[in-house]
Amino acid sequence: MDETSPLLTTRQAENADLPSPNLRPRHRELIPTPCGPIKPWSELTCLIKVYYCFTITSLLGVLVLTVVNIYGQLQKKDNYEEEFSVSLILLVGMLFCLYYITRGILQENPQELIAFVLSVLLVMVRSVVNFSVLLPEERKSLLLVRFVCLLCVGLFHVVCATLLIQRPNMMAFRVGGALESLQEQYFLLNFCFSMVSFDLQAQLSLCILIITSGISVSYSHNIILTFGVVWACLTAAIGAIAVLKELKPLVWIFILLNLPELAYFIYLLYTVIEEWGQGKSYSQEAAAITGSCISVLIKGVLFWSLFRLYRSFGQGLRERMFASSQQRG
Repeated sequence: MDETSPLLTTRQAENADLPSPNLRPRHRELIPTPCGPIKPWSELTCLIKVYYCFTITSLLGVLVLTVVNIYGQLQKKDNYEEEFSVSLILLVGMLFCLYYITRGILQENPQELIAFVLSVLLVMVRSVVNFSVLLPEERKSLLLVRFVCLLCVGLFHVVCATLLIQRPNMMAFRVGGALESLQEQYFLLNFCFSMVSFDLQAQLSLCILIITSGISVSYSHNIILTFGVVWACLTAAIGAIAVLKELKPLVWIFILLNLPELAYFIYLLYTVIEEWGQGKSYSQEAAAITGSCISVLIKGVLFWSLFRLYRSFGQGLRERMFASSQQRG
C-alpha cells in the first residue's frame, strides 16, 4: 500500500487541479462556429427539420420572385419608384430572415426567432399597405402572386416560429453549465448580437427607402445615405466581433461609430417632418419617419444591453463558447 500511495496522491492532486464538472463547458456534442456553438443537424427533431427546410425553400421562393420583379421594374422606363423601393426592402428582409431562422433553430436562440417574426410581420404589413394603394392596372399577375405568397407563407411562419420561441431553451445550460450567472450572460450576449444584426437591417431598409422612393430630401442626403450603407455594415461587423470576442476597445469604437448614425437619424427625422408633403408619396414619408424612430429605438436598446454585457466580460463565457476540440475532449 505504501508503494501505491504516491501514485494515488499524485492522481488526486491532478484531479484537484481540474475544474469541477459543473464549471466545464457543456457543449461537447455541439459544433463550434465563429458565431458560437450550434446544434448538429442530427440532434434536431423531425418536425423541426421539416419546418426549417420548408422555411428556407419558401424564403428562397419569395426571394426569386422579388429579384424577377426588380429586374422587370429596371427594364421599364416609367419605373414605379414606390414599388421599386418596397421590392428592394423586401429583398433585404428575406436575406436577413434566412439568417435569423438558421441561427434561431441551430442555436436555439429565441432572440433570433423573435427578430424573424418581427421581420416577417413588417414585410407582411408593408406588402398589404403597398398592394392596397396600387391601382387595378398596376396589380400585375407577378405582384399578385408575390402578395398572396407573402400573406399565406408569412402567417404560417409567424405561428410556427412563435411556437418554437415558447419551447424550453437548453442551449444556455449546455454552454454555461450549472452557473446561472453564465447562463444569463449567454442570453445577454445573444440578445446583443441579435440587436446588432436587427439594427443593421433597419438601417439598410431606411437608407434604401429614402434613396429610391423619391422622398423630398437634398442631394447631399442621398450621398450620405449611400455612404451610410457601407458605414452601417462596417459598424455592425465591429459590433459583432466586439460582442463575441469580448474586446472592450472594440466596444468603445462601436459606440463611437454609432453616435454619428444616431445623430443623423434624428436630424433626418426632423428634415422629413419639416418637408412633409413635398415628396411624391405621403406613405413613403410616413414610412421614413417610422423607420427613423425605429432605428433610434433599436440603438437605445442596443446600447443598454451592450452596457450590461460589457460589465460581465472576462468571466469565462467566451472560453466556453469557443472551446476547441482538445479542451472539450
